[in-house]
Formats: sequence, C-alpha cells, structure tokens
Amino acid sequence: MGHTFKMTGGDKLTKALELLAVKAKNSAVLNVGFPHGATEPDGQATALVAFINEFGRMVHSKDGDYYQMPRPFFRQMIDKHKDHWGEDLGKLLKSHDYDAVVALKLLGEGMVGELVLSIQELTSPPLAPSTIKKKGFSKPLIDSSKMWKSATLWVEESELK
Repeated sequence: MGHTFKMTGGDKLTKALELLAVKAKNSAVLNVGFPHGATEPDGQATALVAFINEFGRMVHSKDGDYYQMPRPFFRQMIDKHKDHWGEDLGKLLKSHDYDAVVALKLLGEGMVGELVLSIQELTSPPLAPSTIKKKGFSKPLIDSSKMWKSATLWVEESELK
C-alpha cells in the first residue's frame, strides 16, 4: 500500500527565494591562504613553503635524502571549523543587507584567525633532532613566523547573472 504526501508552501518558498535574489547586491568568491608575492626570509614563496609543510616532500641534500613529514595545519583547520562557516555566512549576509563582499570579508577574517591558530598550535609530527638543533627549538612550522603572519584573505567580486 502506497502513501501519499502533500507538500504545501511552494509558492511562499518561491517568493522568498525571489526576494533573496533581489536583495543580493553582488556575487563574490572568498580566498583564504597565502598571497602571491609573499616570500620567506630566504626568498622562497610563502605559498610554496606552506604547501610543502602541508603535504611533506622528499628532500635531497649533500647530507643525504630524507622525507619531510607533512604537517597538515590547513586541513586540520578546515576539519575543525568547516561545519560553522555556512551558518556564519548566512548570518553575516542577513546582517549586512546581503552584501556578499562585506559578508565574505568578515567570514574570511575569522577563517584567517583560525588558520593562524592552527599553525601556532600544531605540534605533531615532531621535528627531527637535527632540525631542532639547527632551529634551536622544537616547535614545528615556526621559524621566522613569516608564514603565519602572511596568512590573509582576498575577495574577488563578480557580477550577478
């Protein structure tokens, strides 16, 4: 025996979505990360250093080959915080008259803070004894502090279609 379901309110939903589309002032994309042009004290691109730290790499040196362990600070930040970003954005859009650029910049500021905190809090995997000796301390991801100080956001605005 089959069941019959009746859904009501479709017209109200359609009107609400149409009103939201009218209210939307703009469309934009939020980027959080390390900007093009930022460099480390040794001249390497900060985005490359962040990528290498995030995913690890094989290093070939005069002292021998070794594997630099991944320290997934970015992925850990995403896993820890992703569940609240959508709701946060919805609230920001509503409280800022559906201005996507303003809402995304505000959301991005929080995300940058979460990224910096993830870099600062990461302790595993531990550094190799040779790296600790060279650096003089055992905290991973922190050498000159340039990487976490370079974390930023940028919003790319586009026209609504």
